[in-house]
Amino acid sequence: MAQHHGQVWWTELRTGDVPKALAYYRDLCGWNFEAFDMQGVAYHVGRRGDRPIIGIVALSALPDLAGLPPHWFSYFAVNDIDRALAKSTARGGQTLRGPLPIEGLGRIAIVTDPTGAALGLIQPET
Repeated sequence: MAQHHGQVWWTELRTGDVPKALAYYRDLCGWNFEAFDMQGVAYHVGRRGDRPIIGIVALSALPDLAGLPPHWFSYFAVNDIDRALAKSTARGGQTLRGPLPIEGLGRIAIVTDPTGAALGLIQPET
């Protein structure tokens, strides 16, 4: 996993109109989508062939994001999420959520950097 530390691991679109977004990206990028139940939330994974590329989720499924416009959100891979959270806090970041285990993926957390920009961290399962 060390080879992935610091890389963008995943990006997802958080939108108010999932069907419209699915149709748009299917046509624009040629992605095929498959829906999954992600801890009670419908989560759509866009694939190019067998390769997962992005996720799409309804903003309404994320009540703590109420009032935000549709946006893309990225997760960055870290080797040790607990250590990364401590470093983030020491450098002026704030932990908003987590770390949380996501079955089959790893542990995630949501933080803000010192400028207030939100980002996700993931310690992928090995």
